[in-house]
Formats: sequence, structure tokens, C-alpha cells
Amino acid sequence: MNRIIYITAGLLLVTGLLTATHAQAQGERKVITFSGIIVEGDSSYGVRGVHVYVPRAGRGTVTDQFGYFSMPTLVGDTVVISAVGYKTHKMVIPRREDNAFSVMINLKIESTFLPEVEILPFPTEELFKEAFIALKLPDQEKYENMERNLAQERLVRMSAAMPMDGSLNYRNYMNTSINTMANRNFATTLPLLNPFAWAQFIQSIKRGDLKKKKND
Repeated sequence: MNRIIYITAGLLLVTGLLTATHAQAQGERKVITFSGIIVEGDSSYGVRGVHVYVPRAGRGTVTDQFGYFSMPTLVGDTVVISAVGYKTHKMVIPRREDNAFSVMINLKIESTFLPEVEILPFPTEELFKEAFIALKLPDQEKYENMERNLAQERLVRMSAAMPMDGSLNYRNYMNTSINTMANRNFATTLPLLNPFAWAQFIQSIKRGDLKKKKND
């Protein structure tokens, strides 16, 4: 009888130990090597400097220049992938048969619109108008000289006093030559043989124009 009791107690003890060991094995979290490449959108270019970390455990890593990363994690960890200018991405480490888990993560660009900021150096609009009217540009003297030199009246006087250049001299010479060639077969007209000139001369004598000129 005592032998049966001892055997039964031993079987119960072994069964309890096996059950506890199995329960403990089921409660342990398996270590998984989490690795992958992080790219921008649908492109194949890796993004460097992306933070890959587990907030609850306080551990993480950063992607290299090719966007690659690798870090140890546990099954069930929530991994946060974040970078400046991109939307934050989260994922949970799944249970796997092997000890490695590799992924390719596409980060989406996040556009941030900042509110409009208006910077005014003057406290009131009246002070701004006064300062703007009194403002003198660094090259204002040059602009004033340019306006004086390009005034219409000054340009007219300069054009009237300007001597003929080479092109004008050539044109004058060609016009004179053409007139000479055109009039070479005609006799030169003398004012003394012009009856209209004699009529004007006689009328001027009758009017006393010559006496007036002498008195002047």
C-alpha cells in the first residue's frame, strides 16, 4: 500500500514538473534578429539616418547610408520607424520558426504646412510709409545722372551739335556726286538772267528796302 502511494506521488511530481516546464517554455519570448532596408516611397533608394527602435524596451538602431539596419528584438515587440520628413511607421515582430525576420519598408513623405508668419519691422503703417518715402537707394545719384543725360531736350541739343560721322560724310559725298553727274549736261542758272529775281529786286527798290538797311 505504501509502495503504491509513493509511486503515485512520484508520478504526480513528474507530471507537475513537466507541466511547469512546458508552461514556462510557452511564456518565454523568442529572440528574433530584425533586419531590412528602408526606402523612400516606391523607389529603390535607401534612406539613411532612419530611427528603428522599440519604445517599450528602450533599444534601437539607425539605418546606414544604404538604408540597411539590423537589431535584436523579441516576438511581440512593437517597432517604430521614424525619420524627419516622413510618416512614422509601426510594425509588430511576428512569431517565426527561424530566428530572423527581414523586411523592406517604404516610407511615405509627409508634407508639413506651417502657419503664415508676417514680420513687420515698424510698429505702425504710418511709420513704414515715412521710412519708405525717405529711403535713399545706394545708387540713387547714378540714376539721377542717367535721367538727366537721357532727357529728351538734352538728346535733341546733342544731336544738333554733333558733327557728321563717317557714314553721313559718305552719304553727303555720294549725293553730291550723283547731283553732279545728273546736272553735267545742263547749264548753270545765273540769278542775273532770272526775270523773277529782277522783278523782286525792282520791287525792293520801290519799297526803299536798301535805304532802310543803310539807316539801320
